[in-house]
Amino acid sequence: QVGLLESGGGLVQAGASLRLSCLANRRTFRSLGWFRQAPGKEREFVAAINWLIGTTHYSDSVKGRFTISRDNGAISSYLQMNSLEPEDTAVYYCAVPPPATTIVPLSPAEYAYWGQGTQVTVSS
Repeated sequence: QVGLLESGGGLVQAGASLRLSCLANRRTFRSLGWFRQAPGKEREFVAAINWLIGTTHYSDSVKGRFTISRDNGAISSYLQMNSLEPEDTAVYYCAVPPPATTIVPLSPAEYAYWGQGTQVTVSS
């Protein structure tokens, strides 16, 4: 069992930046993903990182604006979000797949453990 806790959400104006954090209580995973869910929409992939070698993946909608990173010692991941747009408004979740997963999944269905989410609201 992995516990995940997100923080850093808030209300900002378009063009602003936010940095989300995800703290894990143990390191039994090989990758970590960030997802978001807007009201009335399905949960969607935002970014993911291979925890061992640091390679990253991004959705087309955030590529060039968001940056995912991790801190091995702190067992934490960060999502730096720049040039925020109203379309980025959603609850943001971090998640990890089962320990045996060796690839970096991009689908929410392949993730086993989720945080409670943090709200990001971008006003125009």
